[in-house]
Amino acid sequence: MADHRTRSGSLQYYPRKRVRKILPSVNWGNIEARSDAKGFLGLIGYKVGMVSVYAKDMTEDSMTKSKRVVIPGTILECPVMKIYCVRFHKYKQIVKDIVVSNEKDLKRKVKVCKTIKDFDKEVPEDYDDVSVIVYSVNKTKKPDMVELGIGGSKEDKLKLVKEKIGKDILVSDVLQEGLVDVRGTTKGKGLQGPVKRFGITLKAKKSEKGQRRPGSLAPWNPARVTFRAPQAGQLGMFSRTAHNNIILKIGKISEKDINKKSGFHKYGTIKNDYIILKGSVPGPRKRVLLLTKSFRGSRRTAKQNFEVVELR
Repeated sequence: MADHRTRSGSLQYYPRKRVRKILPSVNWGNIEARSDAKGFLGLIGYKVGMVSVYAKDMTEDSMTKSKRVVIPGTILECPVMKIYCVRFHKYKQIVKDIVVSNEKDLKRKVKVCKTIKDFDKEVPEDYDDVSVIVYSVNKTKKPDMVELGIGGSKEDKLKLVKEKIGKDILVSDVLQEGLVDVRGTTKGKGLQGPVKRFGITLKAKKSEKGQRRPGSLAPWNPARVTFRAPQAGQLGMFSRTAHNNIILKIGKISEKDINKKSGFHKYGTIKNDYIILKGSVPGPRKRVLLLTKSFRGSRRTAKQNFEVVELR
């Protein structure tokens, strides 16, 4: 009997191999054009873990309006960021990089120059876009660096960069409550077989040449194996994007301490600002993530509104 199910294993993500870097590259021009956002378009966060969020449903026309509901949520710790380098573009090509920071924390990540040049004198005359390379200020680990796009005209971008050179970039400077996209790397599972990797059906118990493998890789003619044939290989450690995640709360640990007495499992205690998202995000605990402003939009999730009461 023919199997009419949809094939397992999306062909959208080929080839299935490990990512080159944990923090993915982003098409910032696409986000800027489709979201009409101003200011910095993203920030760095670290996955703390999942919790049960007890919240009050404030969504209009909801069946549970004004009632207390339990929502699965994810906590992300978002330390302050600082600008390491300002990057100027022309026709989507890099024109010039100007390093504006040489703090001690950067020595663990890159070679730091001894002196910083005057930024105003180094700005090129001909450019059409400005972005920044920022790093997270972590006191206990090596800082993570990523390039961030900026929304607005090139004059507004340059003005914002000058204001933030040498200063902290906070969560409130980038995101407000609403929708956000989370880009990260999934949990790595190493070498796995075709059953776990693609979800193929196990063969009969007494079949020859293995039970957890396809019956045939390819025909005799044409005598070649296509990339669609399910085979063993790398599973996990892939770059993925979770679109339209609802921000339930943006908080400061100094105003409301949400830490558990013994700390969060396999993470520890939160010492910086935090974000509580509805649902799950890719990656294990402590994984660095890139949060960007949502550009797809969603009629279903954009109207949802919750007031966080308690975490468990």
